[in-house]
Amino acid sequence: MGPMEVQASLLRIVLTRPINVLTLLLLDALIWLQRSDIVDFHNRIQDIPPQFIYDVYDFVVVGGGSSGAVMAARLSEVCDWNVLLLEAGPDESYLSDIPYLFPALQRSRMDWKYRTVPNSHYCQGMENHQCAWPRGKVIGGSSTLNAMMYIRGNPEDYDEWERLGNTGWSWQDVLPYFVKMENTRDPKIADQPWHGKNGPMTIDLFKNRSKLTPFFYEAAKQLGHEIADEMNGPSQKVFGPLHGTIRNGLRCSTAKAYLRPIANRKNLHISLNTLVEKILIDPEDKRAYGVKFSKDNRQHYVMAMKEVILSAGAINSPHLLMLSGIGAKEELEAVGIDVIQDLPGVGKNLQDHVASGGVTYLINKSKNTSYLSAKMTDAMSTTELKNFIFNNSGILLQMPFCEVMGFINTKYQPQDSNRPDVQLFMASQSEVSDGGVFGAYGSAISHKYYAQNYERWIYHDSFFFLPLLMRPQSRGYLSLSSKNPYDKIKIHPKYFSVRRDMDILIEGLKYCLKLAQTPALQQLNITFIYDAIPEATCAQEKGDSFYECLIRHFSQTIYHPVGTTAMGPKTDPMAVVDARLRVHGIEGLRVVDAGIMPTIVTGNTNGPSIMIAEKTADMVKAEFLPILLERTITKECNTYNYLYN
Repeated sequence: MGPMEVQASLLRIVLTRPINVLTLLLLDALIWLQRSDIVDFHNRIQDIPPQFIYDVYDFVVVGGGSSGAVMAARLSEVCDWNVLLLEAGPDESYLSDIPYLFPALQRSRMDWKYRTVPNSHYCQGMENHQCAWPRGKVIGGSSTLNAMMYIRGNPEDYDEWERLGNTGWSWQDVLPYFVKMENTRDPKIADQPWHGKNGPMTIDLFKNRSKLTPFFYEAAKQLGHEIADEMNGPSQKVFGPLHGTIRNGLRCSTAKAYLRPIANRKNLHISLNTLVEKILIDPEDKRAYGVKFSKDNRQHYVMAMKEVILSAGAINSPHLLMLSGIGAKEELEAVGIDVIQDLPGVGKNLQDHVASGGVTYLINKSKNTSYLSAKMTDAMSTTELKNFIFNNSGILLQMPFCEVMGFINTKYQPQDSNRPDVQLFMASQSEVSDGGVFGAYGSAISHKYYAQNYERWIYHDSFFFLPLLMRPQSRGYLSLSSKNPYDKIKIHPKYFSVRRDMDILIEGLKYCLKLAQTPALQQLNITFIYDAIPEATCAQEKGDSFYECLIRHFSQTIYHPVGTTAMGPKTDPMAVVDARLRVHGIEGLRVVDAGIMPTIVTGNTNGPSIMIAEKTADMVKAEFLPILLERTITKECNTYNYLYN
């Protein structure tokens, strides 16, 4: 065994134990004893036992994630409607409330643990050449394990949706629903007319920041960028602080925002740890009339009088459609599924914000030897545990993955365009400073790749920049493994199948290096890690070949898959749902999640997914209530405690 293999073996223990398990158990116990706001005993989701599930509901919502939780909450505002929400995962854990620990939630029991198919064009530094694609298998879905970043996208994104034939989805149409969902608590932006203050979803700044933040801001200024109060204001081409779905410094998932305040609503039943296996569809009438699901190792059936709402996400929603006989005819027949509706667009049009890791810099400041980046070892110290448990303060409330965010135009985007093509994260913690605990584990970096490129610098003061490709032209797809609902669907992202996507991301990488050359950061005596390790994977490559090598090895999803059940008119042969999100050719069935986006938005997708559900809930009410009067929604059925702490 060579020295590289020995290093990889030694690292295996570190990389397969993301954080000391005993420390997490201790933290969990301390939260139970001291943090009643996190425990939230009286408002936690109550799982309905299978014997108490009705045979028939007005609406059955499949998936309790970023969109599904919203749909269930809003539809159950109508007291005469009974609503059943089926979620495959468990309730939120106490640790999921802690912003700093979000990477530890990935590849846990709250994650579907998806991997892309092995390939030779991207994710070459990952285990078995497969990208890890975390998706939330928990109430609140991916809003319970994501990085909590709140970006609404660019107005032009939604105007583009309308131009594609989706009437009612322009920026002017969707903005009121962003306002409706928001409970904005940052005083600098709360009073702006484009924000809301009375919605269920709390939007705020993260509570704690590292000493690197002012250096990041100064670097952006020195390259001529405007520093704004937010990324969701009049201009997106700015740098600024990160707003998140944060309440009192803690995560605010859609479960916490929408479901806990109505925990006692009698016409809403929530079933956890419940896997939906199939949507029941009458093949003659082509109408969805219920679902088949498994709970406690037994199969159950439930009927929907009005509609089945499919909100299982951009991976699971198309999977369920295919299993139920809706999809490309030849693909369904190939695995023995009877075809009910030939819709070739199901599972196609897959888009994601691919990013490039590896833009890591070592800090070697001589005049001031204090640690500037977020220190992993400090986060789990007794001092920081006390700060969090007793004062709700400290590193555990930090989001080092992105302390400053910016949007830029590369040379491939007109410089006067208001819709940037690259998003930048400026992070105060790197794959080095976290000791391989977060970055390597969450991204499924192989032990060999980490040992070769990062191992010798573990816990060194450092930071990294992360460029994200905003609107890829490449399109991936999903394919069935079999007709067994327990066999995971195959994910083919097809990153960089259009060369332009690679060229734009290369320009994003170059811009990161340009930021690092500013006087603001050069005063820290920084070293690009690939200059510090001559034998690093891509160190021998030059020019654009170096950047491409880096991207193909350290390709990274930012957890934004969309487009697999795309919205569009019937004239579009690849459209799956219409502008009211009804599945083409099938009555009583809608898809309401990020999969309906015909094109990906310019920014993080969690906020838009919530907006989609808010807007669709109003559509459903308008269709099933001939006249939506105040008296149809009683005070008892429509109470939200927005001041919940």
